[in-house]
Amino acid sequence: MQTPDVDHELIEAATHVARTRCRGDNHTVASAARARDGRIITAVNAYHFTGGPCAELVVIGAAATEGVYELETIVAVGDRDRGVVPPCGRCRQALLDYFPDLKVIVGEGDATRTVPISDLLPATYVWADHQLDTE
Repeated sequence: MQTPDVDHELIEAATHVARTRCRGDNHTVASAARARDGRIITAVNAYHFTGGPCAELVVIGAAATEGVYELETIVAVGDRDRGVVPPCGRCRQALLDYFPDLKVIVGEGDATRTVPISDLLPATYVWADHQLDTE
């Protein structure tokens, strides 16, 4: 059963990238994000022992490369058919700072759901709220 509020096309896009582009230990998670204009942007993580970027962070850069600066929904999917993977704490903070109205697909199998990024970081630090006014 498909959950109606979940962008299943986005999950399918990330799953396809995870299956076809994730190879070995360097790329183990794929992400897909839907732009406000409907385009889907995909990326994979760049694992490195020094802490390379997660797929969600790479998708932010990939989107900017294509002139997309407004994302509506994002999902990450693990390689080897691991399914939807929730964003880590660092990604949650970065996604909130870049796109405060972003929706994130989380959960497993038939229990996937779409939640606002702010729900994943309750009572969080919002970078923009703490910047000095330069005027």
